[in-house]
Amino acid sequence: MEYKNITDVKKPVSRIVFGTAAPAMVRGENVFKMLDEVFAAGINTFDTARSYGLAEKSLGAWIAARDNRDELVLLAKGAHPLAGSREARVTPEAIREDVEKSLEMLGTSYLDIYMLHKDCPKTPVGPLVETLNELREEGKIGVFGGADWSYERIDEANEFAYAHDMFGFDVSSSAYSLAEQKEDPWGGCVDISGPKHSVERSWYQDKGVEVFAYASLGHGFLSGKFRANEEKRAARLLDAYAVKGYFSPVNFERLARAESLAGRKHATVPQIALAWLLQQPLNPMAICSASAAKKMLSNVKALDLDLSAEELEWLSNGDH
Repeated sequence: MEYKNITDVKKPVSRIVFGTAAPAMVRGENVFKMLDEVFAAGINTFDTARSYGLAEKSLGAWIAARDNRDELVLLAKGAHPLAGSREARVTPEAIREDVEKSLEMLGTSYLDIYMLHKDCPKTPVGPLVETLNELREEGKIGVFGGADWSYERIDEANEFAYAHDMFGFDVSSSAYSLAEQKEDPWGGCVDISGPKHSVERSWYQDKGVEVFAYASLGHGFLSGKFRANEEKRAARLLDAYAVKGYFSPVNFERLARAESLAGRKHATVPQIALAWLLQQPLNPMAICSASAAKKMLSNVKALDLDLSAEELEWLSNGDH
């Protein structure tokens, strides 16, 4: 496993992060065996959210049973619209409510990393930054940031924080993978993949805001479940969100190149796609969700793949 040191996070953060939005965890089931294997492989960082059903409860039960809280980095998210509603909850009251509930469900007194889950651009950033600083001062959260926040809004929040001698947004979570979004699949998504989002990626590099890439395998598009010439089969295997967000000629071409390189490297398509992501200049963390430990253990092997600059460029853009 590779780890990254993030300022003010007291433990090293695994470059591959386990995403708890897996169906069994969302249902609140006992997944101790899977989490044991994932943790034994070196993954110490877990991404969860108030909007992931009972995932926090499932993760919290494992933490309590194993008594390993001090060995983990917990990334929690809140202030997401309620299920079945589009009404924004990016308010000081919702932030506090969700932090307290996450602490209760996870059985912990603090969250190493906290992110506001979705944004409402009409909401002034000042009260949000003030609330997050208060929670940090109380020891309930550590570093904080936004998930699906535009870089302009993060910059606005950090300008406010700087002007008022407060902590700003040090972390962000956006969709980022070899496959770029054709359309916004869920609503309110912020994708930083592909050539058209180079400005966003440059901003993150310049500002030093750490990126946790969700949909790191294109919501299953780069999972290896189907081949690039099997579009109809792919549409049957993946959900409507993946079809809406990632089914494009450009992405199928990238998938075909990933398959070709996987054959030459004796690797899998997900390993190639994750190796590509992890070796990008942003040096991001890759959030991966899996229903079985063997899939995550296979994904970890992406860290052993060393892709050349030419291979990285070819995967993205093909032959010029």
